[in-house]
Order: sequence, then C-alpha cells, then structure tokens
Amino acid sequence: MKLAASVAASVAASAAAPVSVRNLGKSFGDTVALSGISLELGPAELFGLVGPDGAGKTTLFRILTTLLNPDSGSASVLGLDVVSDMWAIRARVGYMPGRFSLYPDLTVAENLEFFASVFGTTVRDGQELIEPIYRQIAPFRDRRAAALSGGMKQKLALCCALVHRPDILFLDEPTTGVDAVSRKEFWDLLDGLRASGLPILVSTPYMDEAIRCDRVALMQLGRILAVDAPATIAAQFPRPLFSVKSSHRHSLVGTLREYEHTLSAYPFGADVHYTDRRDRISPEQVNGDLRAYLGAHGIPDATVASMQPGIEDEFMNLMTTPEPTATGA
Repeated sequence: MKLAASVAASVAASAAAPVSVRNLGKSFGDTVALSGISLELGPAELFGLVGPDGAGKTTLFRILTTLLNPDSGSASVLGLDVVSDMWAIRARVGYMPGRFSLYPDLTVAENLEFFASVFGTTVRDGQELIEPIYRQIAPFRDRRAAALSGGMKQKLALCCALVHRPDILFLDEPTTGVDAVSRKEFWDLLDGLRASGLPILVSTPYMDEAIRCDRVALMQLGRILAVDAPATIAAQFPRPLFSVKSSHRHSLVGTLREYEHTLSAYPFGADVHYTDRRDRISPEQVNGDLRAYLGAHGIPDATVASMQPGIEDEFMNLMTTPEPTATGA
C-alpha cells in the first residue's frame, strides 16, 4: 500500500507545477518577512527572485525547501505540500544556501562523496549531470574546500546540490561575493542546466543576473511588486527616461533633486537616471531645460540623453510608488 501511494504521489507531482505558492505569510515576532506571496514556477523555467537584503527571499527559500513552516497560505514543490510532505520533498530537491555550507576540512572529492551518500547514491550515478561543472574543479579534487577560491567553492556547492540528480534546483544568492568573471561562468552553467529541462529557482540582488532569467519576481519588504519576463517589466516604466552625466558627479544628484520639475533622480554607475514630472513635454525641451538649469547651478558640462529603461529602473519606480489606499464603508 505504501509503495502504491508513493508511486501515485510521484506521478501526480510530475504533472504539477514545480513550485506553487498561494498567499504565503511568515513573521518573526513583530517583523513580517513574507506577506501574501503568490507565484508559480513553470516546467524547465529559470525563475529569479530579485530584491535587496530583507526582501524575504531567503525566508521563502527556507519554506520551499522545508526548513521553515509558513504561518499562513500554502506552498507546494513538485506537487508536494511543504509541510505534510516534507521528507518526500527533501529527497527530490537540490538546495544551495546563500552561505557556503560544505565541510571546509573535507576535500572536493570527499564533499561530493558525502553528499551523494546522504541521498543514497554515488558520485558515479550523478556524474553525467555534474560533469560540465565538475570538470572545472576536478584538478583540485584533493584540495580541502576551505582552500578553494570563491568561484570554485560555488561550483563545488552546485555539484553537491546536483549529485543526487534532483527534480528541481533552489539557489539562494549563489554568486554573492564572487568576482564578475566567476559570476558569469556560474550563470553560463545555469543556462546549460535550464536547457536540460531542470526547473531552477534562484535569488539574486544583481540586475545583470536577473535579465538572464525567463521570469522574475521583484520583491521588497516581504511583498512581490511584479512578476514577469525582465524585458516586459522594464517596458512598464511609465515615463520618458534620461541619462544625465557630468564631471561634477558628487553634486549632480543633489542639484537635480532640487530642480522643481524633477520626479526622480537616481545614481546608476557614472550616470544619473532622471524623469521629469511634467506631462506632454518633448524630450528636446526636457534636455534643454535640464542643461540650462544645471549650468545655472554650477554644472556647465552636463550632457542629457534619452534612454531605454531597464528592469532596475522599473524596480526603483515600483519601490517608490505608494500602494493604493483602500476605500469604502
């Protein structure tokens, strides 16, 4: 009877959404970590959770990997409930937490062998899946994990999360603190895993990583602000956007924010992204007015150019847009 029930559950799970979350809530004392979170991950989808520290990304990951119970709402992974089917879920997911969590005193090979044994399998059984990643760290197989570089540690952690051939992969800010080259290499590896059909849920604070996802959920203070393809979210930016540059970088933002027509002015690298609060005004007039204003306020070398908004621009817009106030009796 138990075997039949297990087979039936496996068949049902294989047809279900890899992740389904409905109105999920979680608090720690007076701190609300998640509030009314709902999302669904599609088959073979690389889905990103994007937001700053404190947005609720790690709490959501811990609930989906059965390390925390939600206070309200429901969540399922591979068709299995995260509370009642905890042990069945744990056997089928790969999880890479934000902090390096392997055994620093074990070698690369020993860590892999240990994690394979925990799931009742062997490194050889999982070799085909991890091979594209493992061959990059194979020359260091006898080196202790503590002695690896940041990028190599991340690749070892990914191998350990995949060695038992999971049905879904959870990666919580996997490249935080890793150099830019290693970050790109890591995401190239994720592209290969996605192409193999493995559903992946990944969190990141980096917008250049977010645009590599099929869809993203923008999160802030435990809430989801938007869910869609990165390009679709960027296209929802509501107003014309301008890039303003000057050698007077330190005073540029403050001077722009004092301008009577400024709606928003945020530093983005060496530029300031600017929006004007006036409606029905041409880009040419905004350009001329801005340069005249800045010149009159000690910034004579400013250049102003129209630009296409990115996902980060819309994220900033959503973060600063007040929520609608409920009305009624």
